[in-house]
Amino acid sequence: MARKSQPRGREQRNAPVQIQFEDNRVLAQLFGEHDRNIAVLEDRLGVSVASRGNRLAISGPPESAAIARTALASLYRDLSHGAEIGPAEVEAAITRAGGGGGTVLATRKRSIAARTAAQERYLKALKDYELVFAIGPAGTGKTYLAVATAVSALLAGEVEHIILSRPAVEAGERLGFLPGDIREKVDPYLRPLFDALYDMLPGDQVMKRIASGEIEIAPLAFMRGRTLAHAFIILDEAQNTTPMQMKMFLTRLGEGSRMAVTGDLTQVDLPTGARSGLVDAVETIEDTEGVAFVRFTAEDTVRHPLVNRIVNAYDRADRARRGAIDPDVLPGGFRSRPRQGDA
Repeated sequence: MARKSQPRGREQRNAPVQIQFEDNRVLAQLFGEHDRNIAVLEDRLGVSVASRGNRLAISGPPESAAIARTALASLYRDLSHGAEIGPAEVEAAITRAGGGGGTVLATRKRSIAARTAAQERYLKALKDYELVFAIGPAGTGKTYLAVATAVSALLAGEVEHIILSRPAVEAGERLGFLPGDIREKVDPYLRPLFDALYDMLPGDQVMKRIASGEIEIAPLAFMRGRTLAHAFIILDEAQNTTPMQMKMFLTRLGEGSRMAVTGDLTQVDLPTGARSGLVDAVETIEDTEGVAFVRFTAEDTVRHPLVNRIVNAYDRADRARRGAIDPDVLPGGFRSRPRQGDA
């Protein structure tokens, strides 16, 4: 690793900001494959980073160079503690270093922060409210941030269990008709939740916590008849519940628990004419104390930029076919009152 970046644009007259690191192996991880992490930092802040050994020189406007130095120091510290970083973590570190504040979640493998204003509202809602609905298109971080909040709460001892659930709507919840044992039957529908967990915890810890019951991943049908106390409970793909299933799930909330419900009302897979439990819940409990609603749009998509354009194209086509969804059904931000005692 020996990056020799040249200043972008006209030559900067300010003396470069210097920063030195002790471990060259960690420094190589900080730069990332093909220096992609440093490239994100340079493009975002308009600076240039040159390296000589374990010393970096950051050239550019003084304020931007100072932000870059703070962000790099923070990322190096995360790596030294076993975290993994990529472009998303670099973006979050830049935001924090720039005084943007924001909520930061600590997991075993990485620190996670909001990348859009809606995500920041969502993280604050997950912290301040007992029940949070997140509604919007794929790729906006609804499920990922909920799982990150749950993992962070579990590691901090704020909850004793994480319970992750999805309606297995493609199988009509009739899992007995599928081949294999129960794990093989439900894995295809719950895989996205496993993926999020493995992104935040080492694989052996995920399996150990699942075996001990600290983490439970199960189809929605398995929630009936239970009261879930001292747990962080997430219902993903909630647009595919029926009103009866949604009521059943929401009434599982027990003492010391928090609940997140995520869904996309443009991706309902229920039979034609069936009413979505997510729509029903929004209309029924929108003004209930202790409940928050956060709405995401295509502009909050944080995947590949092409995904934004694809989502927008499908949204336009969907509106042309069916007409726009009533905005009153999808409240923006969270307009309910916080639970008693909250500021």
